[in-house]
Amino acid sequence: MASPKDDFAMYCCELLSGLGPCTAKRMFGGFGISTGGLTFALVADLGGGETLWLKADEATRGLFEAQGCGRFTYEMTRNGVRSPHSLGYYSAPEEAMESAGLMLPWARLALECALRARAAKPAKKPKPKAKAPAKAKTQAKAAPAKKRRA
Repeated sequence: MASPKDDFAMYCCELLSGLGPCTAKRMFGGFGISTGGLTFALVADLGGGETLWLKADEATRGLFEAQGCGRFTYEMTRNGVRSPHSLGYYSAPEEAMESAGLMLPWARLALECALRARAAKPAKKPKPKAKAPAKAKTQAKAAPAKKRRA
């Protein structure tokens, strides 16, 4: 049986489905939502209830802030000191949570951000090939010659 959290994540996948088939995978107490193997949204409860968080970057941050969307920010303790940390995600606009049609432009922005982030990552260096173990020198012994009868 699905939990309420699972139900909300599945609802968010339906809202975001205008981009293509979406999947929700458990991640850090919430869910990562992806399409085509690229994560562009999160579902997490940071204290105000389950929320859909959409990926943003410098190019789109202002659009989310103009809609009154909150930034994904959490408290972190390091060396006994608590401090706020944030990720590049913003809550989805409230009105966009009503239908897939209203969500589609926001979903596209989030996917474009995820694509830019992936393109900006340096290419992975290929792993060096392991050298084949040196072959042990083996000398085949010649089979003893058969004696001929004279």
